[in-house]
This record gives sequence, structure tokens and C-alpha cells, in this order.
Amino acid sequence: MEIKDPQFGSLHEFLINAAHNIHSMDHVFMMEKKNGAYVNITYGETLKHIQDWAAYLYSIGIRKGDKLAVVLENCPEFIYFDQALQKLGAVNVSIYPTLTAEETAFILNDSDSKAVLVGNPFLLKKFQKVEQNCPKIQKVFIAFDSVAQSDKIIHVNDLKKAGETAWPNVQSELEAILPKIQHDDLAALIYTSGTTGVPKGTMLSHYNFMSNCYDAIDLCPSINKDDRFLSFLPLSHVYERMAGYYLPTFIGAQIAFAESIEKVAQNFMEAQPSIMACVPRLLERLESRIKANALGKGGLSAKIFLWSLHMGEKVRIHQENHTSIGPWLKLRHAIAEKLVFSKIKSKLGGRLKLLVSGGGALPQHVGEFFGNIGIRCQQGYGLTETSPFVTVNEFERQIHGTSGRVAPRQEVAIQNIDTKAMITIQTYASFKPDFESEEGEILCKGPNIMKGYYNRPDETAIVMDDEGWFHTGDIGKFEKGYLKITDRYKNMLKTSLGKNIYPTPIENTYLQSEKIEQIFIIGDKREYVTAIVIPKEDQLKDFYGLNGLLLNEDTDVIEQTAVKQWLQEDMKRLSLELSNFARVRDFIVKRKPFSVESGELTVTLKQKRKIIEDNYKVWIEKLYQS
Repeated sequence: MEIKDPQFGSLHEFLINAAHNIHSMDHVFMMEKKNGAYVNITYGETLKHIQDWAAYLYSIGIRKGDKLAVVLENCPEFIYFDQALQKLGAVNVSIYPTLTAEETAFILNDSDSKAVLVGNPFLLKKFQKVEQNCPKIQKVFIAFDSVAQSDKIIHVNDLKKAGETAWPNVQSELEAILPKIQHDDLAALIYTSGTTGVPKGTMLSHYNFMSNCYDAIDLCPSINKDDRFLSFLPLSHVYERMAGYYLPTFIGAQIAFAESIEKVAQNFMEAQPSIMACVPRLLERLESRIKANALGKGGLSAKIFLWSLHMGEKVRIHQENHTSIGPWLKLRHAIAEKLVFSKIKSKLGGRLKLLVSGGGALPQHVGEFFGNIGIRCQQGYGLTETSPFVTVNEFERQIHGTSGRVAPRQEVAIQNIDTKAMITIQTYASFKPDFESEEGEILCKGPNIMKGYYNRPDETAIVMDDEGWFHTGDIGKFEKGYLKITDRYKNMLKTSLGKNIYPTPIENTYLQSEKIEQIFIIGDKREYVTAIVIPKEDQLKDFYGLNGLLLNEDTDVIEQTAVKQWLQEDMKRLSLELSNFARVRDFIVKRKPFSVESGELTVTLKQKRKIIEDNYKVWIEKLYQS
């Protein structure tokens, strides 16, 4: 099946097209919170910033292929910088603001970056700690008010003014660059955060991202120019870069920047988005918070909420099975919508139509919950190396617990882990709604696959075979025509009795408990499975009438027997959903959640298994001594 692409030469042309053809120069492109209120930024204002930034960078010698780094939270300056680099054919090297000074220095040096844009005084001080170890950095651009400027440190406002001055002298040269940028030219180096090992710079081209945007719209045609995206996940990560920035730029949708995780709920109300890219952990928390608020009132209010969820579930199942909804159910669902669902949606801004989940497997019950209240939650699958999108649930066909249909321009294979024989190769055209396959490693092929790891041909050769297949290291299968993810192969635990166990499905089973915030499964080379369990603070306080002291003591582990018994009630009940060898036999209760700041989670909230096991090895050994 031949698939035709829109006629764009490079990523920057997405923005130019949106400003001149989809909308006009005075149409709102971005929204940023300033002085307590969201302010609008038009396409015209955006393009003027980009022109000035590009002119300045060109005037100081930045040329096609040069690498420049950015350590910045989500904001318009990230867009200006990235688009200016695209205009020049230069390369964006994105660094997570949460990385240590040493990790930041490693990426700056490994990527051969010539300059860096930093977003706040803390990030500048972090860089200055290792500045002497980064001799290739010639300029430091700062996007915050500071008097600490010099020939090397330049505020972005001064950068813009210098660009305005330089523009007349470089205009003709700059305008000649964009038409010469090729699909295959490098657009970004995104370093894998990774749960183990040294970060690797994933080389992603303009067309890697562009083809991914084309595939996303082909599979999700409900997304359009009238949508507004709430940008919350870090733009330094490939998922938000494509789903929350390049995709809305391509279709002419708006981007509103969330302030922080603490203010997301408030930003929903203020920005009134229609779409947001999420990770499973955030959606789990949102579901838990909605339920806690509704059920915490007790009495009639709680009964109405549960009844409404039941009505929503009935309607969702009819919709997903494409069967008609009878008049009596329609009436009851309308009542549920008025009494309960409309109030929840109002707190989410009132316009939210779609949540896209990626960055990990979404527990089935979470997707079903949002479907029950009338908000689509489409799970997808992808990796940094795939730019990232490979599959996604279609808007009109939801199979909860799966990651959806193969994108039109891509191929997905399942390979036997032991024999390396291909179990199946699936494409968009080969789709059959009843197709099932055996489990194996997921392999991907298509125009979205990375060019390789920067300066790491040996590492590239490990994951790319001679036939062009990218070996993801993920385990999965096809179910009802959709890809279903089991877990990362490297996460597999092999018990001393020879049982292979994937922790993610076990964790998702126990996370159905309203008492459990996080859980970490242990069992590799052990006789049985154990866990580290983190209770939900609000639930624990409500049950014990605590004032928070128990959760704020200095030790890592809560040793009170009563707390463990309280959690054990749900652990035993939910264990019945698992095979005997996968059930948690014992656990320790951790006081504080795993976090990005502690180094125990990646920026997409995946657990770093080795670090967690090292941090709690003394306590883990105690679980196996009895």
C-alpha cells in the first residue's frame, strides 16, 4: 500500500505552514503563564523570535550540523531555540534539568556541543560546577533574570537584540539554508535516560520526527487544528517533543505550557486543553485522586459516584463493541453525566477529549476508568530510538491493556527470544481485528528508526541488524490485532526455581489497591517473589488518623506491624489474580515514594532497578532470611 507524505522538506516548514496556510500570523500558537495568568503568543511573534535567534547564532559562527545543548523546563524559549536550530540545520542536544552536574558535563562533552541554553539560576550553577571540564562550550545563554553576564554568558533578551541587528547582514545567507536541509539531516541528539548504563545519544533526523507526525495523524484523525495541547512532560524527552510539540505544530494546534507537576490541576482549569500526553504513573495518580475525592465524602454522594461509574462502564463497553445503546441506558447515562462526569471534566478544564499514554504500559483498569467517565485514554508504544511512536489505540477502537495498531509507515515483528525465528511481521495494511500471536521480542522497522547512537557504532550494531530491524528489548505479542507489551526483557526476573517473571504485570495488579502508591517487585535468582511497597500518604493518614509524623521520620522503612497488616489485606486479595509463583510472599514498607530527584526513577517515572536494589539491599536480604 503506497502512502503519500505531505510535501515538507524539514521540521521548521511545519511551523511556517501553520502560520501562513493553516492559520494566520496573528493566530495564537503558544500560551505561557506569567504573573498569575496565561498570555498568548502568536505565530508572528514566534517567527520573529526565531528569526532573531537564528540570526544571532549564525553571526557567531553556528553552522549546519553544529550541536547546541539546552537545559530548560518547558517554555516558549525552548521552542524558539529549537526552531532557530532547525532553521540553520543545527542540532538540538536536549539535557534533562534533573540530571547531576557530572551527567550534564558528560552529555555536553560526548555530544561536542558548542553552546548551552540554561533555564534558571540553579541550572547555571550546576553547569558552572563542571564548566572547566567542558572546554568546547563557547557560549552560555540564560533564560532568566540575572546580573551574572559576561562575554560568555548572554541573556536571551540580549541575544534577540543582537540578532535583530545582525539580521540585515545575514538575511540572504540564512534564507538560502532552509531549502537545502534534507530529510535525512540530523535534527536532535536525545540521550536515553536509561534505567541502567551510560547514556547514549540517539541521533534523530528531521524525517524521523516528520514521518512520526504523519503516522500519528493517520491513526488519530480526531486530532486537529482546533485542539489545544497542555505541555507537561519534559520537552527534553522524545515523547513530549513529538506528541506535545512537533505534532501540534504540524497540524496547527495550540500549545499551553504547564507550570509544574504541583500546578497541573490548576493549569487544566486555566488553559482548558483538549489533549495532553501523559505517562501511566500520572494517570494512575489522577484516577486515584478523583476516586478519593468522590468516595471520601461517603454516604449518598459516594453511592451516586459508584452508580455513575457503573453506567459509564456499560456505555463504554457498548461504544467499544460498536453496539447500540438503548433509551433506558441513555437516560441513566445522561443523569450520570450531569451529576458526576461533567463536574470531573470541568475540573480538567471542560474541553479535554483525549489523553495519550506512553512511556510505559498503562494498567488496563486505568484506561477503562477514564473511558467510563467519558474521556478517551489512548495507549501507545514507542522508544527514543523510534522517534518515538510505533503503535497506538485508534480513537474508534479501544482495546484496553494493549498499545494499539501498527502505524501506516512502519513494520513490527515479534521474534522468538531463544531461536531468533520471526513469529510474525505486522503492518498497518495486514491488520486483522482477531489476529493473535505468541510472545517474543518486539522488533521495529520504518522511517522513524534512529540513524544510530552518536559516536557509538558498536552500540548501534547491537540493536540494529543487517535487515534494518531495530531490536527494542521489549517483550510483547499481538492480541486482537493490537500490540500488547509485557515488559522490558532486561527487567525479566528468573527465580532460583527457573520461573521467568516479568515485574510490570505483577506491579499493575497490586497497584489496583487504593492503599498502594508504588510497588517494586524483587525475585531475580531468588526462591520466591517479594516487594518494596510505598503506601498512599492520604490513605494511611485517614486510616490511622496520623498527622504525618510516621511518614516524615528519618529511616527509609516503616517497621510498624499495623501498617504492614493494613497493606497485607489488599496484597492478599489481589494476589489471587496472579499465578502462585508470581505472588508477593513478603514485603517491606518504604516511607517515601521513589522519585526522579532521588535517582530511583527516570524522567518518564520508570524504576531504575539496579539503583533501587542497591539502595535497599540490606532490607531485601532480610526478606529472604526467614
